[in-house]
Amino acid sequence: MNSINYNVFFENALKDATTAYRESLESCGQKLIELSQWTCRAFENNGKIILFGNGGSAADAQHIAAEFVNRFRLERKPLPAIALTTDTSILTAISNDYDFSQVFSKQVQALAGPDDVVLGISTSGNSPNVLKALSVAGEIGAKTVGITGGNGGKMDQCSDLVICAASSDTPRIQEVHIFFGHLLCDLVERQIFSSV
Repeated sequence: MNSINYNVFFENALKDATTAYRESLESCGQKLIELSQWTCRAFENNGKIILFGNGGSAADAQHIAAEFVNRFRLERKPLPAIALTTDTSILTAISNDYDFSQVFSKQVQALAGPDDVVLGISTSGNSPNVLKALSVAGEIGAKTVGITGGNGGKMDQCSDLVICAASSDTPRIQEVHIFFGHLLCDLVERQIFSSV
């Protein structure tokens, strides 16, 4: 078994993570503010935020939706957020009857409207089912947002706004994504329910 210098291992991980957080916020801070404003407008116009992704990104979509529906920091009324990754009957029916590439786009067709924000998460920016759903949401007239990493992949082809973690390492990208999600929830709560 190889010997690991745990102090160096942890120090390198911390350095990589803090660099990814700092550089991501420097490059995407203004975009997060814009997304928070879109989300506030959606809520004020009886719209909602719809989130989706695969694997760890599915977990992030569910996590962020839960923060909106329940609460983040403030005691306040629930806000309408839906993660398209939670209904196994819908996911397996679409995958079985059509194709896995349509698991999110068919749900977007059923649930999204022009007052909504539709947010797809993909670490590579190239997940076919995420890109297809964002394209469908754009056709409906919803605001479309791609959350990604690395070089952004194809997200800019189907998103009104692309927010890209400043890393090409999947674990760091995923960590930045939930950081983005928490910042979004915090900004929306402050804008709607309190003064900053």
